[in-house]
Amino acid sequence: MIVRKMTIEDYDTVYQLWTLCTGMGLNNIDDSKEGIQKFLDRNPETCFVAVQDDIDGVILSGHDGRRGYIYHTAVRPEYRNQGIGSKLVLASMNALEELGITKVALVAFEDNQAGNAFWEKQGFTARDDLVYRNKTINLAMRNF
Repeated sequence: MIVRKMTIEDYDTVYQLWTLCTGMGLNNIDDSKEGIQKFLDRNPETCFVAVQDDIDGVILSGHDGRRGYIYHTAVRPEYRNQGIGSKLVLASMNALEELGITKVALVAFEDNQAGNAFWEKQGFTARDDLVYRNKTINLAMRNF
């Protein structure tokens, strides 16, 4: 198995992989091919795929110049518990560190037991002192 940087040519296989993973939150805008292209253009050094037979794992990560963020980490169900996810996390963390990033955050759905167990095993701790908030930006908002 090799871990290499993700390119937009990997998109169709990666998206199919995401759909196999319970607990993955996908949306039509950010996770479209165009949305992922924008993310890869902004973060060309920090997104990786694991290739064994096919693309069997993926991690998207990026940063805002201060903090790193991890998104959409997935490993094919039949290849889990073989160290693929850990290798992807290590590749991502190393790439972010090379860019001067010293702290990384991620969001996992509370009911994603397998995902939360994985992140706990990777040394990521849950924070009870924060409330995660988001808001969709749309054209109707611009009329205010």
